[in-house]
Amino acid sequence: MEEIILGGGCFWCLEAIFQRIDGIDSIISGYAGGHTDNPTYEKVLIGDTGHAEVVKVRFNPSKITLEKILKIFLLAHDPTSLNRQGADIGTQYRSIILYSNEKQRKIIEEVIKKAQGEYSDLIVTEVKKLEKFYEAEGYHRDSYNNNPNVGYCRFIIKPKLDKIINEVSE
Repeated sequence: MEEIILGGGCFWCLEAIFQRIDGIDSIISGYAGGHTDNPTYEKVLIGDTGHAEVVKVRFNPSKITLEKILKIFLLAHDPTSLNRQGADIGTQYRSIILYSNEKQRKIIEEVIKKAQGEYSDLIVTEVKKLEKFYEAEGYHRDSYNNNPNVGYCRFIIKPKLDKIINEVSE
């Protein structure tokens, strides 16, 4: 198994999407990329911890490649939007990929370079080595699955989820 840390707006969206992708073993919502030890949701939400909302994607590389995961990630949010995704504004919602080794870094850079041709604006996804991942509070786990009728889930996550699943299955 391998792991990659991805942030692209609210972690509930990425969690819901990657839970439905074959080859993904587990998804854990959390915080990474910042300077504060043991961040909480409330502190990350304020924006002064330096952390982004992220998901730790644990995957089986014999079933799904890192390249495919990164392509899904780029489809799941706007990687050209600096420090915001939709109505979610702040550095905690930035586009970020945190790698754990040089092999991953090289793959990330190649995928972003290839993907840049599909965007008229510059991809601003931050790419950096993972220092520490902090797991989010338990009430963030399985948010979409547990609350599919809540407004955010119905009107933000569900359309993204449908779009990604349709594109990935084609």
